[in-house]
Amino acid sequence: MLADGTVFLGEGLGAAGAADGEVCFNTAMTGYQEILSDPSYAAQIVAFTFPHIGNVGANVQDTETSSPAAAAAARGAVFRTQPTQPSNWRSEDDLNTWLKKRNIIGLAGLDTRALTRRIREHGMANAVIAHAPDGKFDLEALHKRAQAWHGLDGLDLAKEVTTAQSYVVTESLWQWPLGVPDVKKPKFTVVVMDYGVKRNILRALGEIGAKTIVLPATATAEEALAHKPDGILLSNGPGDPAATGVYAAPEIKKLVASGTPVMGVCLGHQMLGLALGAKTLKMPQGHHGANHPVQDKSTGKVEIVSMNHGFAIDRDTLPKGVKETHVSLFDGSNCGIALEGKPVFSVQYHPEASPGPQDSHYLFEHFAKLMKKNGKAA
Repeated sequence: MLADGTVFLGEGLGAAGAADGEVCFNTAMTGYQEILSDPSYAAQIVAFTFPHIGNVGANVQDTETSSPAAAAAARGAVFRTQPTQPSNWRSEDDLNTWLKKRNIIGLAGLDTRALTRRIREHGMANAVIAHAPDGKFDLEALHKRAQAWHGLDGLDLAKEVTTAQSYVVTESLWQWPLGVPDVKKPKFTVVVMDYGVKRNILRALGEIGAKTIVLPATATAEEALAHKPDGILLSNGPGDPAATGVYAAPEIKKLVASGTPVMGVCLGHQMLGLALGAKTLKMPQGHHGANHPVQDKSTGKVEIVSMNHGFAIDRDTLPKGVKETHVSLFDGSNCGIALEGKPVFSVQYHPEASPGPQDSHYLFEHFAKLMKKNGKAA
């Protein structure tokens, strides 16, 4: 039930009940488990444009939630066809069972093309997704609920998905046949400011030899720097960056001033922009998928990347000394910045690529080089 009264009927699966949120569409052909467990999708209902969802099941290792607080992530999932029984050697659960465990409401059999076109033409809608096993709905009540939901503008969701206390991770990227290996002899210590961090970001840091210390979103710069980190990563996360930035941006500003290398991803990218003096804006339909072309302005190289965001940095507000490094080739929106003369950079997309192509893993190597160079300078 969209806020304008439009109704899409289908077959329910996963959790029963009703949940409100913002509807977005995702064009990725793989990685539905990673998408639905990504804390960046908190308060959102994800409609998949690819029709075959669920065919590889689900497993523990591919869940992107790192903090127990972020267990909910997406509130709902919409599919073109009913998920089939899984056929994959890594599968531990079928999608229906996995959705129930995570309390995600699923709806299948919808005309996802019509829903996607509606979002493209009118923007991401506020809505309620409902699953009643007996098939009985109070459509008027659902319509009122969809109309009453406040939307993501001005909503600080990082506090809802961040970790309650600090923890240490020494995992590296999954590899066959080892699974997830441990970082035996860390070269770096990286503090991660957790605004809804994805597990694979932590593993990608492990791949460059980092031990990561994950801190809550409300941690101060002093608390972060007390760990004597070689680098700081500002994580991805959900909600309005301007709302989270009220308390996070001043601390990020101090971290930048400390001279410690800083890398930002997604929400972390937007809030780095806020800390440096730029502004953010709400996008009509956002970017959600694993097939987005982005150009590196310094080399002209095009990367195919994974994206998930409904807000962006307003490039027209970038202050002097902050250069735009990457742009979207879909709509020209900002996708990367760097602070001239300092080891500080960020990107709007997801270089950990879970799911998605691995064109952007080099950004973690770039971060490692900055930390190594900074260590020598110190």
